[in-house]
Amino acid sequence: MKFLPLIWSNLMRKKLRALLTVLSILVAFMLFGLIAAIKQALVGGVAMAGADRLVVRHKVSLIVSLPGSYQQTIDKMPGVAGSAHLTWFGGIYQEPKNFFPQMAVVPEDILAMYPKVVLAPEQKKAWLASRTAAVVGRKTADRFHWKIGDKIPINTAIWTKTDGSGLWEFDLVGIFDGVDNATDTTPLWFRYDYFDEGRQYDKGHVGWYVIRVKDPSQAVAIAKRIDDEFANSPAETKTEPEGAFVQSFAKQIGNIGLIAEGIMGAVFFTILLVAGNTMAQSVQERTGEIGALKAIGFTNGQVLCQVLVESCALALLGGVLGLGLSWTFILQGDPTNGLLPFFFFPVNDLIAGVGISLALGMAAGIIPALQAMRLRVADALRRM
Repeated sequence: MKFLPLIWSNLMRKKLRALLTVLSILVAFMLFGLIAAIKQALVGGVAMAGADRLVVRHKVSLIVSLPGSYQQTIDKMPGVAGSAHLTWFGGIYQEPKNFFPQMAVVPEDILAMYPKVVLAPEQKKAWLASRTAAVVGRKTADRFHWKIGDKIPINTAIWTKTDGSGLWEFDLVGIFDGVDNATDTTPLWFRYDYFDEGRQYDKGHVGWYVIRVKDPSQAVAIAKRIDDEFANSPAETKTEPEGAFVQSFAKQIGNIGLIAEGIMGAVFFTILLVAGNTMAQSVQERTGEIGALKAIGFTNGQVLCQVLVESCALALLGGVLGLGLSWTFILQGDPTNGLLPFFFFPVNDLIAGVGISLALGMAAGIIPALQAMRLRVADALRRM
């Protein structure tokens, strides 16, 4: 602690250079925080997927439907605790840019399958009472300023009605929340019976099934049992963990994790060069002073630690400020106006960011610190 004033005076020797270095690091860690939040929104569903849930889809493709009669067979299988089916609607609200997930479901089944979804009892009752009723997640409701009692028109080119129209209207009777900020509150759920009765084709079929297993350790065996049951049928199945199913959606826009890591790798490498250059210049400028310190009794280890602490202090200052500003920005809400299922700064990434900033300081300062440590007193004093 007694050397802190000396370290601080060294950092402030060139105030503009120190400020620009801190700002460079700050920008890098702001970008780190924003990318972490976006990455979490796009692929975080894989980690959040239930370990006790499996998804049963058509073996050929997700866009090929399955018979609704499969549910009775699945429910009777050993190890299955319950099931729910969902059918993708693919509609838009008012204009093409207003896209969000909509699915036809059976209310009781879907709410039992996803206990993290919180819907008020009176809203659930209203959903069960009307065939045209629908519920929507809080994020989408806020995005379009919907309120309970609104009539929501959704246009779809996939599911035409029996009269040939692609316009469906739903009565909004509920807005659901999540028990945590990782719960997806973007979907609109409406009743499957209303949808199946009104659509022009593919009646009696569903998009996919989500099943809950009693023992997650038996999930692989249950998945094989389901696929074997429907093998050689007109609609063979592929059963997989819910996480793998979610990941298949994310991969449609590329390997988000690899893209994010590539961007941040390039940014941090550049910042490492900037910070390393700053520390190298700082050590070179005070060669004589370092020699004087050694002459009055400073050990090689103390000189090494002094330079490393200076480097880490710069990196931590910029990193913590950048992470803090990123956290503040993320708290303001989703910048895409509701297109992301959730938008928050994962705590694990925040902690990792602090660790990376410290590692960046060590990496940037280690070579200048070693040079200072190995500097001979006679050589240093000769350069004064």
